[in-house]
Amino acid sequence: MAARVAGAAEAAEVSFSVDSPRGPRSVTVSYQRSGTGAPLLLLHGIGHHRQAWDPVVGILAAERDVIAVDLPGFGASPALPDGLAYDLSTVVPTLHALCGALGVERPHVAGNSLGGLLALELGREKLVRSVTVLSPAGFWSEAERRYAFSTLRAMHGIARRMPLPMIERLSRSAVGRTALTSTIYAHPGHRSPEAVVAETLALREATGFHETLAAGRDVRFRDDVPGLPVTVAWGTRDRLLLRRQGIRAKHAIPGARLVRLPGCGHVPMHDDPARVARVILDTSR
Repeated sequence: MAARVAGAAEAAEVSFSVDSPRGPRSVTVSYQRSGTGAPLLLLHGIGHHRQAWDPVVGILAAERDVIAVDLPGFGASPALPDGLAYDLSTVVPTLHALCGALGVERPHVAGNSLGGLLALELGREKLVRSVTVLSPAGFWSEAERRYAFSTLRAMHGIARRMPLPMIERLSRSAVGRTALTSTIYAHPGHRSPEAVVAETLALREATGFHETLAAGRDVRFRDDVPGLPVTVAWGTRDRLLLRRQGIRAKHAIPGARLVRLPGCGHVPMHDDPARVARVILDTSR
């Protein structure tokens, strides 16, 4: 791998080996890396892509070596090969192997939604230095899980059925952007048309969507993450994973800092980039 120029952004992909019941399998992951300092891994939610972090990357890169990842089967990362499941027991070691392939040992990690659950698992396994999670999955009641999963399936189904010209047409107005993305943003009309088109297509084309959702059906995060700085942040206007789930997260992880994100939705990086970046940097310091 070519040496990285300090502070320069780079979009790339890396392939590495992951063990499976059928023997080692080659996995390829797409990522973008920028900044200097201690490494910081950024993990997005289900159906999204690494560009979800774009509003905060520039702020974080002033102090951190930021690695924004497309999870396997999402964004520009190919699907996992046969023999590898989209469950925690596979994806967490895959992320650890990714860090090894990039020459990174025990990075800080921040994750949103599914990425938050993965970040907590990385912390529980002591594979990272600190954990910041934004509306993490896994602290739901069964009724809340069914609501979230049915909402996600509906969003995916709509994106699959909608032709590209219609997506582009809707993205040109604040009303259309609200129709496409109001489930995950508190201020969807503020999103750019290009970003809304890109993330709608990312949801539509996510090869790992259904298998990831199926793998999460019985997931509950009930373990503590001792010995690490942990921050759990929740948007006050999260319509997908309701903010009362943050209280459950605090009970499960008593040493965690619980932070409110006023006026933010489920993907708060776009609703209040400065506040989200500050929360991540404070935890990783």
